[in-house]
Amino acid sequence: MKRMMIIATALGFVLTGCITADDPNKNTKQGAAAGAAIGAIAGAVIGHQKDRSGGALRGALIGGAAGGALGAGVGYYMDKQQAEFNRVLAEERRSNQMEVERLQNENLKITMNSEISFDYNSAKLTHSFQSSLDKVADILTRYPRSSVKITGHTDSRGSAEYNQQLSVQRAQAVAYYLSDRGVDSRRIVAEGRGEMEPRSTNDTEAGRQLNRRVEMLIIPDRDIQ
Repeated sequence: MKRMMIIATALGFVLTGCITADDPNKNTKQGAAAGAAIGAIAGAVIGHQKDRSGGALRGALIGGAAGGALGAGVGYYMDKQQAEFNRVLAEERRSNQMEVERLQNENLKITMNSEISFDYNSAKLTHSFQSSLDKVADILTRYPRSSVKITGHTDSRGSAEYNQQLSVQRAQAVAYYLSDRGVDSRRIVAEGRGEMEPRSTNDTEAGRQLNRRVEMLIIPDRDIQ
């Protein structure tokens, strides 16, 4: 059984080794490799339990194929969605108003600079930010196989209680706006972290500006094929 587990794990390493750093489909292939490895291990265990003569190897091969297809499906889905965000938010990204980042677990993170998103000490969305959120909402409605977690953050100036309240209100303002623009509210969760998770020091204005932000985490359904 131990030998079969080693073979199953090796399937994922073989697939990963074929991926180059500049591959445009890097994330899709990485998802396929990870899915193949996980599926192979699960298949090996099940196969060994059912048929100790050769079931583990057969289970590893079958599980690897199924897991690889599932992982590739999620990766491809998020590849396409990320490409659209990068394209339509190109101006916002150039001016450092928004950042679009792909995380290792296939989630997408969009970081929105509070300086251009909200009026000072307010949860009211600025007019220019509403235009940017319209673009985000359009993509989210066309890629419905995901949940959206919106988190507000502040710097450390003011009381912790006030900062927590403001961060929640700003996250909720973004959530309400996206819902009004057609994104299913059942997909959206909004929360505030106040000053608890800074990106940089609060001792400088540049650091505080980085800490004042709203983050949107787009989490794909795991059964996308």
